[in-house]
Order: sequence, then C-alpha cells, then structure tokens
Amino acid sequence: MADRYQQFTKTPLGKFVVPKLGLPNPATLRRYRPGQPALEGPALLGAAPGGRLIKTLQGQLAEAGIETLDAPAERHAALVFDATGIKDPADLREVYRFFHPVIRKVGSSGRVVVFGTPPELVEGRERIAQRALEGFVRSVGKELKRGATAQLVYVAEGAEAATESTVRFLLSAKSAFVDAQVIRVGTHGTSAEAPADWAKPLAGKVALVTGASRGIGEAIAETLARDGAHVVALDIPAQGADLSTVSNRVGGSALQLDITSAEAPAKLAEYLKTRHGGVDIVVHNAGITRDKTLGNLTEGGWDAVLTVNLAAQLAVNDKLLAEKVLRENGRIIGVSSIAGIAGNVGQTNYATSKAGVIGMVDVGAPRLAEYGGTINAVAPGFIETKMTAAVPVFIREAGRRLSSLGQGGLPVDVAETIAWYASPASAAVNGNVVRVCGQALLGA
Repeated sequence: MADRYQQFTKTPLGKFVVPKLGLPNPATLRRYRPGQPALEGPALLGAAPGGRLIKTLQGQLAEAGIETLDAPAERHAALVFDATGIKDPADLREVYRFFHPVIRKVGSSGRVVVFGTPPELVEGRERIAQRALEGFVRSVGKELKRGATAQLVYVAEGAEAATESTVRFLLSAKSAFVDAQVIRVGTHGTSAEAPADWAKPLAGKVALVTGASRGIGEAIAETLARDGAHVVALDIPAQGADLSTVSNRVGGSALQLDITSAEAPAKLAEYLKTRHGGVDIVVHNAGITRDKTLGNLTEGGWDAVLTVNLAAQLAVNDKLLAEKVLRENGRIIGVSSIAGIAGNVGQTNYATSKAGVIGMVDVGAPRLAEYGGTINAVAPGFIETKMTAAVPVFIREAGRRLSSLGQGGLPVDVAETIAWYASPASAAVNGNVVRVCGQALLGA
C-alpha cells in the first residue's frame, strides 16, 4: 500500500505546509539498483589511536570502488570510524573528536558505521568503553536526517578480514531500512573467500524460501535469485497458483507443502536431496497471525501460530542437519519480528513465536558453527504489505512514523538483509538478530 502522506510531502503544497507546521517529513530512501555505485560520494575514514581495523577497512573500501578521504569535505556519503583502539572510557573522546565536526555533513541516505571490539571478549575498563559505543550509535541514528543511518559492528580479534560483506552491505543502498543496529562478526568462518562476482554472490547456490508466494517471501525469492541462487519456493497447496507465478518469474522451482504436517520435514529433505543434491540456504519466512487479546484467544489460535512460526522451523532444521541436507557453509535464516522483542497488544501468540525464533538463533549458532554454517534472523518492523494495509489507519500511521526514518519499510528491505546473511562471504556473521525497522522507537 502506498504511503499517501509521504507522497503528499513531496508535492508543492506539501513542501510548503509540512515545514510550516513542523510535521514529519520522511526522506525518500536510496534503495539498491543493479549497477549503481556502492556510495554516491566519498567516505571519510578515521580511527582511534591503535585501531586494528583501519588498514583492512581502507583496502575493503577501495576494493568496493569507494573513494575514501582522511580529511573532512563539504559533504560525505559515509563516515566510517575504527573504534577498536578505545581501551578506556576516557578514550571515548576520540569518537567525539571524529564525528563532532562532520556529523552535519552526512548526505542524503548517508551512512555512519562504527567498528568496535565485542565487549564480552574483553575485560575491565576496555569492556566498559566498548559497551558505551552502543549508546553513542543508537543516539546518532536518531539525530541523523535525510534518510541517513548509523550502525555498530563489533569485530572479534582475528576476524578483521571477514568483515567485507558486512561493510559492503551497510554502506550500500541495500541497507536502506536497517538503522541503529549492533552486528557481531566472529572468528568462525573467517577463512571464507570473497565471491568471484559481488553482483552474483549466490551463484551456484540452492536456496529454500518458505511462504514464498507473496509479500516478503516473494521479495526474498526475487532477491536471492537476483544474486544468483536457484530458489526453491515453498508454500501451502492453497497458494499454488501464486507460488508457480513467483517461481517461474525467478527461474526457480515450486514446492507445494504444508510445513506443519508431521511428514513435511522428511518430504522436504528427500525433495532437496533428490532434485538438488542438498540445499545451501534455508529461509524460514512462512508465518501466520491469529490476533486476539490473551483473554479472548482460543487454544487453537495459540497452537496454530506457535506451530507454523516456530515448531515447524525447528523440525525442519533438525531433519536437514541430521541427514546433512544442508551443505557445508550453509545458512539458516529466520524471520522474527519487533513484536518478539517489544511485544504487542493482541499478539501474545505471535510475539511468543517470534521471540522463540530469536531463541532458535541463540541455541543454533554454536550448533551450526560445528557444521561450518551459520544461523541468523531478521526482525522486521512496519513493512508495507497487504497485511499492514489492513491495519486501522491511525495504528498504521503510528507504525510508519514512530521510527527514526519516519516511514514504513518495503519487503525488499527484509530481503536484502537476508541476502547479506546468505552470502558465502558472511560466514563469520553467526548468531545475529538484525532489526529491519528504520530504528523503530519501540523495544530494544
């Protein structure tokens, strides 16, 4: 559904009225188009004394075709700062010194990315100082204007070279609706090689996408196919016609299957082994809602949501791992929700299931690491879909405006984040839950 208010702000009347009345004025976000440059302008690169990432970042930005500056200019497409050299709270002055003179010079849809060391991997005053970076970045995300975003990337010592896929994703237009997030890059998977073609990082891969017949699932299928994967699009038989349309459009395969049936994991495993020799990427997108306040919620409404949104995913994961259908360096990606982080009225069942997806990631990360793979999740906020179009108008408007970006996201925003997780070069990104919500002003 179109955001009519945002459209109005771009009209001559809107441009006159909106600033006069102090109304929200959401920016038009820069989203990815094949062939576009990674950034529309130079990046200013800096570091605290003793930063261990600065040289690696210089090389990665150059490889991505991004011009870097070591002195401020009139306008910057990105500000990139290596804060790994900060060992004491007194050193946090280095963050102020770098950003204070230039923060107002971040361009439209610009990027701010701070790199630090995971606090849980260091001790004493360094741990305090590194944890403080999160408050800084989240606040910067709320201060930036014109569709710009801020992110914090914690990089474990020894994982410096494994950051390239994350750097490219966060600086590009692919991360348009990802704002004020904390991402961890670990030492697992640091031997993963960069793809031969960054425009087709999933070439030769097989990706399973559940709930692929429409909405976010359809966008995921399209994006993974764009990046080179053969997509196995799965949905229930009742969605067969739409499913075939999607799979044909992306050059993939359609599989009609109710994933909640007792036989589904075995049938799916057999299909993937027989038809494709296994699977490289599993995206658990299928989900349902049965919204009622807890006092009005039936047992059937509770069970249906927990079964589709959580239990079925666990059963599929167990089967694919037990029979080694998920190939080496494989990916499992869940779709959670900000409801699973912040809760929501009338969604005790849905929020429980989506918080369970986060638990699935927590428990699964070390298990997947043993298999040479990763498991991560996205947590969408307000995304413009048919489901949100049916929400009452005032609630819908609140959902759109109560974020730092002041608007709803698009299904492709969720899909781009999933594609970043899926990349072979993201092998050191494991156990993360990234919100795709424009820094919604709800939850953590």
